[in-house]
Amino acid sequence: MKIYGDRSSGNCYKITLVCSILNITHEWVPMDIMKGDTKSVSFLEKNPNGKIPLLELDDGRVLSESNAILNYLAHDSDLIPKNQFNYYKVLQWQFFEQYSHEPYIAVARFINKYLGLPPERMDEYKAKQIGGVKALKVMEEQLSKTDYLVGDRFSVADISLFAYTHVANEGGFSLDPFPYLKEWILRIRSEKGFCEMV
Repeated sequence: MKIYGDRSSGNCYKITLVCSILNITHEWVPMDIMKGDTKSVSFLEKNPNGKIPLLELDDGRVLSESNAILNYLAHDSDLIPKNQFNYYKVLQWQFFEQYSHEPYIAVARFINKYLGLPPERMDEYKAKQIGGVKALKVMEEQLSKTDYLVGDRFSVADISLFAYTHVANEGGFSLDPFPYLKEWILRIRSEKGFCEMV
């Protein structure tokens, strides 16, 4: 299989991390969004939405959206809870990541890390801080009760939220007020097969 992505993107890192933990063989196809790689005709034929990551199977079928790819690759592994309720708690956290976390923390990081914090986007960058801190507080509350986001077992929910949370400082967010969250980051880094974001 092929995975199209940018190794410094949190959404792509989710896929790199699950492949490392589960020892999934794949070909990495590097993409540079700043150079327009995702807007090329050949890529848009694979994913009309023009976004990465993108998974291309050996038979040519493709799957987009990071959490969908993550769950597909982790299917039948210990990263997906067998308990029905816990499975849907995983999905709850993944929807939270896409709607209440990523739009603030990832976008602030993009404005700062990829664009160099241009003056014309400073107001937007500052506005993202409020929503990002709120998301971190929600995670901190859960992690004050359980070692992982869904009980006491590491799951794809943790991978989904770890990707951008552990580099939140690159979007202007300090993790110092969140001790349980910082402990959770250390726990994930100790998982067998863990790899750092490039």
